[in-house]
Formats: sequence, structure tokens, C-alpha cells
Amino acid sequence: MNDAEKPELPDAANAADGDTVDAHAADAAHGSGLSRRAVFGVTGAVVGAAAVAGAGGFAVGRSTAPTTTTTSYEFLGDHQSGIVTSQQDRMHFAAFDVTASSRDELIALLRRWSQAAATLMAGSELGTGAAGGSYAAPPDDTGEALDLPAAKLTITFGFGPTLFEKDGEDRFGLADKRPDQLIDLPKFAGDTLDPTFVGGDICIQACSDDPQVAVHAIRNLSRIAFGAAAIKWSQLGFGRTSSTTSDQVTPRNFMGFKDGTHNMRAEETELVNKWLWSEPEDGQAWMGGGSYLVARRIRILAEIWDRTSLGEQEALVGRTKGSGAPLSGGGEFTDPDFKREGRDGEPLIAPDSHIAIAHPDHNGGAVMLRRGYNFTDGADNLGRLDAGLFFLAYVRDPRTQFVPIQERMARDDLMTVEYLRTTGSALFAVPPGIPLGSDLGPEGAYIGQTLFA
Repeated sequence: MNDAEKPELPDAANAADGDTVDAHAADAAHGSGLSRRAVFGVTGAVVGAAAVAGAGGFAVGRSTAPTTTTTSYEFLGDHQSGIVTSQQDRMHFAAFDVTASSRDELIALLRRWSQAAATLMAGSELGTGAAGGSYAAPPDDTGEALDLPAAKLTITFGFGPTLFEKDGEDRFGLADKRPDQLIDLPKFAGDTLDPTFVGGDICIQACSDDPQVAVHAIRNLSRIAFGAAAIKWSQLGFGRTSSTTSDQVTPRNFMGFKDGTHNMRAEETELVNKWLWSEPEDGQAWMGGGSYLVARRIRILAEIWDRTSLGEQEALVGRTKGSGAPLSGGGEFTDPDFKREGRDGEPLIAPDSHIAIAHPDHNGGAVMLRRGYNFTDGADNLGRLDAGLFFLAYVRDPRTQFVPIQERMARDDLMTVEYLRTTGSALFAVPPGIPLGSDLGPEGAYIGQTLFA
């Protein structure tokens, strides 16, 4: 059903003084059901949808991928892939602790990772593959992606604050290269951080429309890192919660609302250049063309939220649940009118609603490029659903784009205060890409090379 065929909702502006907006009419118009694992034709067109079941929990979801797309992306480029790339529907994210004992060992690892990432993104097997080589040695590739296409795989690397200096030790001679933007994220009000999901020396974000391809990438890159780095924590994600290009429809989060309606899009060049890409004059020249990645594991108190009335849910978000329109009226992409009042004289969009607190108009125009995912890791020891949003956002400067907004949300956004708990938090400097045409041989270019120049 296209937008023109969906039933129209009553104007939210007429819902004052006890009247309610019937968001359920639009909900009934949407199809539902579990999706299947992505199946790709030989032409590279997507002809199926995706679902994932992963280690440490389970995940179910629906396809949000475009109906046609290329199968593979290029690893080389001025910027790393997986940032403004059209967002895929599955993700495996891993944070690593570096165990290498020298700068040379760390560089050698980055070289191996760069070569492997280029191979994996092309849809090829590593080395002699899973079925080749000597019977007396393990295969070069673990093999679970054998016969699968790249499925739009992107692999993105980032460096955490502890890579530059850890416990006062400058392990790799990088302390003076740490950007001022790469701060230690504060513990915000309401955070219930689990040390298991905090920080990391290096992160790798693998996104694909096939969950097995994404997991295969992290598994093999972790294997390659043996003796030089080990996984500190990881997270599987499914069902993207944002759109990074204008041709993608707005997806829904685990609270049932459309998420990222006004997310920055790759085509918005002016915004991208202003708010996303780091410039040499920002302080550290080696970060020119890079960005900063905020990762937050946000658990939704699902049992409480699911017992909250529709009216209160919409008031907390500031949008209708069905169409995603702001409560001040219009459609999903209508600009919210924060001054518009109902018949009771109160603003139709409450000042403490999520949309009012987080809107760029109330934050100096600051925007972020969000690439979040839903997650579910089963149940906790009390039988409550452990599920929510794995928030990923790329920014030019987290000090001015993320931290002030998050501080306001943690203090004033009633949805955040009452229904969300952040259990994991990390920040990474994502270096620029490797220029097209570069040699990725044993002594060739590698990710993060500008840092070590």
C-alpha cells in the first residue's frame, strides 16, 4: 500500500480537550509478519527480506531495504563506507581491546584488517577460502558466508579514547594525536551503565542486508586479530531505526513509533558538510574526512511502556503513533508547530515531549546522522524483555551536537526519564577512508594511516 492509499488520520490539532487522534486506522493499513532471510538474484537485485538469529539472544524483524540495490560497495574512498551509505537492515557491532605490545604490531593489525575488509565487502572469501588450502591447517575463511553475496556489506572502523592513552600510559605514542572532540562521554542522568558495554580501543561496525554476512565479517576480523586485539563487547542489531538516504521510508523502533523522521540524509550536502565530516582545521589534521561515532545501548522498559495509554504515549513522543505526524497537525514530514495551542490553551506539543526536547530548533540547529538499530537479547533474570535501541550517530563534534542534547533529554524528556535506561556507552573517532586506487598490499595503505603518518 502506497502513501496515497493509506487512510488519512484526523488532524492532530483537533484533538484537544480530551479528544483523541485515531492512530489505529493507519496502523491497520500496514502489513505485518516475520520476514525471511534475504535472497539475492544473480543480477544483484534484492528479491527477499531479512531476519536474524544471533549469539547472546534472538532477533526478529521486518525488511526495510529498498526493492532494488547493488549487491556490494567499494571499501576504498575519501570517507569510510557505512556512514552516509544507504542504511542496511542488519548490523553486528564490536568493540575491541588492543593487546598488541607495540605500535608496529598495531599497524600490522590495521593492515590485515584493511585487506580483509576490502575482500569481504566485495563478497569474496579470505585467503584460500573455507574449502581450499591444506588439510593440516585451519581454513583461511570460516565459511558461513560461502555462496552468499556481499549483500551490501559495509565495514567501518573507529578509534576509542583508550587507544590514545589508557590508565595514563601512552602505549602506542598517540597521546598527542587524540582529538579534543574524542572526549570521555559523561555519565548522564538516568544512565545505568553496565561496564561490559562501555568503551573500547577500536570499534568495527559491520552492516548488511543479510545477518549472516554481517556476523561473518566480525567473526573473521576477530579471528584475524588474535594476539593483537580481542572483542570487549558486541551487539547484534536488526530493523534499522533511521533512514540515511531520501529514498528510504521511515522505520519504526521498539516503542512502535516512526524513528528518525528528520534524520540528516546523505543528499543534504550542506548539512553533511557542516555537521558530519571533520575538517583538518578542527584540530587534528589526520581526522580530515572522518567523523565521530556515538554508540549507546538503550533499553526500553517494555513492560511499562506496553501498559501506557495511546494518548500518553503520543503526548510523550509529540507525534501520532500511526502516521508519525506531529501533534500540531499535518503529515509525517510537516514541521512541528511548538506554539500551536489546543482549545484548552495548552501547547499541542508538550514542552517536555521527546520531539520538543530533541528538535534542532531547540538545540542551535544541531543535527546528527543516525544509523541506529533495534535489538533484543532475550530476557533478564527477572523475566523482563531485554530489548531496545542500539543508538548509533555520526557527528562532527560530539561536544556540541550530542552531549548538550543528551543532557537535556536525560533531565527534561519524560519519555527518556520514565521509559528508557542506557546500559552501554562509547565514543569513537572514525578516521577518513583510504583513497581510491590505493594499494592494500602487505606494505600498502591501511585504515587509520593518517593517524600514524
